[in-house]
Amino acid sequence: MPMLRSLSFLLAPLLVAAPVAAQQPPPAGCTAPEYRQFDFWEGDWEVTDSAGTVVMGTNLITREESGCVLREQWRAGRGGTGQSLNFYERLTGRWAQVWVASNGSVLRLQGGFENGAMRLEGETRPPNGPLIRNRIVWTPLADGRVRQSWLTSRDSGATWQASFDGWYRRRRA
Repeated sequence: MPMLRSLSFLLAPLLVAAPVAAQQPPPAGCTAPEYRQFDFWEGDWEVTDSAGTVVMGTNLITREESGCVLREQWRAGRGGTGQSLNFYERLTGRWAQVWVASNGSVLRLQGGFENGAMRLEGETRPPNGPLIRNRIVWTPLADGRVRQSWLTSRDSGATWQASFDGWYRRRRA
């Protein structure tokens, strides 16, 4: 019995505090301005080339985890799929993207919002190939579209080649 009294003495403050803690509002999430820098990409998109021909298919970008993550879910016109998680890292002051495709391709990028566009870079190494540098830029346009320009370099950034040039147009308002 003395042990039970000791235990109830220790637990009593927790039991009293529990209802008060339950009444507290949830944390605000990621509401600082730097967390909103990539919000222009949020939406349900059809991805075309500059002439309006569907080149990629569809792309759904949603804000998740109390506004701390932009989640991308894409479906290529030819059947491939993939996802990315995009987030601002408070400790580094940089944006990061982790991109995974249905064929197992993985891409990790970092960067930030500069000169009116989100600019992210990272490196990949194919199983039997040279190191590839990737530079992807998302630019919000005045008409509500977003342009995504993807450049790659196989010579440590000495020269760059266009890998993808996509124009995001909203599917739904």
